[in-house]
Amino acid sequence: MDEIAINHHVTLAWANVMARIQQEMAGRQVHPARTIVLLPYAQLMPVARSAWTNSMRTQPQRSFFMPRFETTLNWTRSLGGFEPCGDDLRLDAARDALTAGSMLERAGLGAKHEGLVGRLMAAAWSLSRLAAAVAPALRPAWGTRLALELDAGEQAPALEIEARIGRIALAWVANSAYRTDVLFSAPVDLLVLLEGLQPEPLHDSLRSLWTDRAVSLPLDQPGAAGAVVLHEALDAEDEAERAASCVLAHLAQGRAPVALVAQDRMLTRRVRALLDERGVELRDETGWTLSTTRAAATVMGLLRAAVRDVSTDAVLDWTKNAPGFDCHALAQLEIALRRAGMRDWSRVAIVDGVTTQVRVVREALQASRPLSQWLRAVRTALQHAGQWQALSDDTAGQAVLEALRLRIGAEAQFSDITQHMDQDGFMAWVNQTLEAGIFLPPHPAQPQVLILPLSQLLGRSLAAVVLPGCDELSLSPSPESPGMWTPAQNCLLGLPSRGQLALAARASWQYALRSPRIDILWRTSQGGERLMPSAFVQEILLRTPGLSPDPRVIRVLRSRPCRMPTPVSAQLPLARLSATAYEDLRCCPYRFFALRQLKLQESDELDTQIDKRDFGAWLHLLLKHFHEALAAVPSSAPAVRQAMIDAAARLATEELRLAQSEFLAFAASWPRVRSAYLQWLSGHQADGASFVQAEAAKETPLGSVTLVGRIDRIDRLVDGTSLVIDYKTEARNTTSERIKHPSEDTQLAFYAALLEDDTLAAMYLNIAETESTRAYRQAKIVELRDQLLLGIQDDMRRIAAGAFLPALGAPPACDHCAARGLCRKDFWQSDLNDARERVDA
Repeated sequence: MDEIAINHHVTLAWANVMARIQQEMAGRQVHPARTIVLLPYAQLMPVARSAWTNSMRTQPQRSFFMPRFETTLNWTRSLGGFEPCGDDLRLDAARDALTAGSMLERAGLGAKHEGLVGRLMAAAWSLSRLAAAVAPALRPAWGTRLALELDAGEQAPALEIEARIGRIALAWVANSAYRTDVLFSAPVDLLVLLEGLQPEPLHDSLRSLWTDRAVSLPLDQPGAAGAVVLHEALDAEDEAERAASCVLAHLAQGRAPVALVAQDRMLTRRVRALLDERGVELRDETGWTLSTTRAAATVMGLLRAAVRDVSTDAVLDWTKNAPGFDCHALAQLEIALRRAGMRDWSRVAIVDGVTTQVRVVREALQASRPLSQWLRAVRTALQHAGQWQALSDDTAGQAVLEALRLRIGAEAQFSDITQHMDQDGFMAWVNQTLEAGIFLPPHPAQPQVLILPLSQLLGRSLAAVVLPGCDELSLSPSPESPGMWTPAQNCLLGLPSRGQLALAARASWQYALRSPRIDILWRTSQGGERLMPSAFVQEILLRTPGLSPDPRVIRVLRSRPCRMPTPVSAQLPLARLSATAYEDLRCCPYRFFALRQLKLQESDELDTQIDKRDFGAWLHLLLKHFHEALAAVPSSAPAVRQAMIDAAARLATEELRLAQSEFLAFAASWPRVRSAYLQWLSGHQADGASFVQAEAAKETPLGSVTLVGRIDRIDRLVDGTSLVIDYKTEARNTTSERIKHPSEDTQLAFYAALLEDDTLAAMYLNIAETESTRAYRQAKIVELRDQLLLGIQDDMRRIAAGAFLPALGAPPACDHCAARGLCRKDFWQSDLNDARERVDA
């Protein structure tokens, strides 16, 4: 059957339904104005009205009256008159979370309050449709009967908490009033219930209540299958690209609107992003969780930054997204904090305007208070941080403000909640509210693509359907029953069983196959694991195993090779040169240009685990304290030295504010490191060496630059020669490689250049965690120093004269280079030797 005929089938189904409604009204002599037609979901309301209008055009005697096409929610709103009160279930997370917490307190579960609120809400919401379908006068008795039957069943002791939550949820829903209660006494002469693909308990109750005034009509009528096209994708990204290509192909061929089924929500959002890039007009009828929006992240970022023991990273993340703070002052503050390694905000000194402003906002969000006062405080904080206006102007921000009752005066809804809520409790409430909220983006006037659930294809006139996510995980033919209830409890409570869910899933699938054209997509792998297509898809593959070719259009791009960058930096002179900066120049001139002259250096991470670098910093500091203390109070007794070095270790740990739990791995190896170092030190001092200075900051002028550096330690040998010592906590073979090629090692020669002594000695002192402490002497250090000084002067002169600074780095220098994304070495097409020839020229 062609597409026109299949589209006619949908129109014919609506025509048959409208004819039946007319017959029922005529047979019962009911006026259209006294007739209510209840639809499965709201998007069918304009479709139904249009179908009624079309059916009237064929009537010899037209009626200008139309039945009321409603959903239960829309009909309830038109009747009005409902105001929830007390502990009524609202199906509003902001209010129900508070009620759930109160019920748990009254039930003696207050100690586990925070962990159970969400579970109690989910259990109550899962029962709400069943409870609302019971007449208000019969609802308490219904709840009592079910509670007795639930208690009669055997409960394992391990499930006692779940059983108590179930009883509380059942009592909650059974003793609540619902907005739809008014429907049980609504003035109507004829109620027509259009059946969807899934059962609706309230429809069944209304049909039983109005036996002679109610009639059910199926909207799903038999029809022929459409054109089915199968697409097998490699992974999620491949599937998203193919799905987007299918949609674009339909639109290019004039098929609109196209339905994009949201079977896999994450996958659908990726497809939507791809279609947005192409300017496709989309109407998303499913939306996404409010907590995933940027607006929600803005509010949660503020609240996380206000926590007392917050990390510096969390505060910086909030302030950088708050336009109320001076961006220049904030950038300077961040640089200083990262250089100092200030991981905890509590250590930050309040000395300037930015830190003072941060303190004022944070302190205003730390004291316990009633919920209404919390909301006023958050609103004020957002205004002071400059974030309020952006939230008010954004559609998602407006949804967040509405959900959290942050609008001016909206907090009055919680004026009856006088119990104080601490910071953790308020943050939990905000998180639960945002997690339960759904954000629906604004709809365009003429959408080309409709994003909707599989079950809401029913009754829609669609030119084509694209159905991604048809793998065994996302599209199961026998879905699990949602919620905390067991299969036996589902049966007892009247919740859909697994069998009923399977029938509904198959009905939705079969209806989708009647679309004019449907593209079915699935992926064959996820997270490195093999993934099978859904059993529904496998049924089709048994009949028609052919797969469609890749729908993506291949574009031929013209090759545009990039070449090695060769900048000139004569106008970016350096006034101060360190050993690491000069090492960058020797490893790769471009790295020196990018990181040192342009100062495009990576920001240091703050909120990270203690690593080898922290161990090195700790070791340097404790050895400084130890040797200074030992020089002040000399002692050769092993016990005294061990006590002194342990005291220095504790002092270094306190000064660096290293948490004992984080530093445990290194602390465990400390006794071995300590013994090995003290043993080496005894032999070192026995040879006549004596401590002079630790962590010595030195600088010396050299032509147009000043050499600067911090020497780990300077000793005096028995003949009066200064000994430069540089600590290393790296592997031994790495240290030994440093001295095998003296002319390639920059560090010791550079440190020697910071001293004016004519005779010098230098060595690396390797202090390993698992091996003995060992010294690696660098021979002829004075000659190496003189060569290095000449080389520095020559390099600085050439740079000032306009020499090229090409990216000549080679592994391992390039393996972890921060400038690799700038030089784009991986994309070069030029010959490296050619670049070297240009530099030499």
